[in-house]
Amino acid sequence: MAFLDQNPGLGYPAAAGLGLLLGSFLNVVILRLPRRLEWQWKRDSREVLGEPELYDPPPPGIVVERSHCPHCKHPLRWYENIPVLSWLALRGRCRSCHAPISWQYPLVELLTMLLVLACVWRFGFGWHGFGAIVLSCFLVALSGIDLRTQLLPDQLTLPLMWLGLVASIDALYLTPKQAMTGAMVGYLSLWSVWWLFKQLTGKEGMGHGDFKLLAALGAWVGLKGILPTILLSSLVGAIVGSVWLAAKGRDRATPIPFGPYLAVAGWIVFFWGGDLLDLYLRFAGLR
Repeated sequence: MAFLDQNPGLGYPAAAGLGLLLGSFLNVVILRLPRRLEWQWKRDSREVLGEPELYDPPPPGIVVERSHCPHCKHPLRWYENIPVLSWLALRGRCRSCHAPISWQYPLVELLTMLLVLACVWRFGFGWHGFGAIVLSCFLVALSGIDLRTQLLPDQLTLPLMWLGLVASIDALYLTPKQAMTGAMVGYLSLWSVWWLFKQLTGKEGMGHGDFKLLAALGAWVGLKGILPTILLSSLVGAIVGSVWLAAKGRDRATPIPFGPYLAVAGWIVFFWGGDLLDLYLRFAGLR
């Protein structure tokens, strides 16, 4: 790691390549994990209700099964699965059936590459940079799943929270007390808003996954980062959500996934929370 820090000409290209590979894997997680969860939920429901077993083969797994075209099921060869380059070479279409390949694939790969580069630029190639990469990858996967399904799976939010707490044992970013306090306040803050909204309107204003995502972010940004994360995500969500509703011709009752806004805000606060707070205090004349 010290060698890569001292030789950025080698370190940054390696980080870029790693980011593209991670982005390719995150595409698999985004597309396959919700289908696996839905299949498992249906199976569990039939068992609880005492319904007879049905022939319902499981969807492809996340790690073992090879990538394939979602339209014709053509298994992709290695040269058809090179991040970004294969998509460009195939001109965004399946080599077998010529069906269009979603823009999601190269976008997620390029986004992950940029985030990995930002992590090593900000934190270096050691454990601090590695932890930032882990956080970024989880947030990309959660955002992609929430945008597609309005679901924030416990299988991702809870491990992300525990990883933040584990990182605090050696005070990688926070002390254990700061990480635990951030996780607890993160969960309770959005849960309180949800509970009050439900008492007043009889409706649920947000999903439970949002509480858990903010708890996970709290384990990484601490108590001081919770309020900036909520404020920033609410501001961006209000602006982008309003524009999206207007563009789609939808009314304000249309549910909008909040997870991506929390993820973006939490990532920004994790990287520059101290700088943003210092800038605000100076602007307000408090420092």
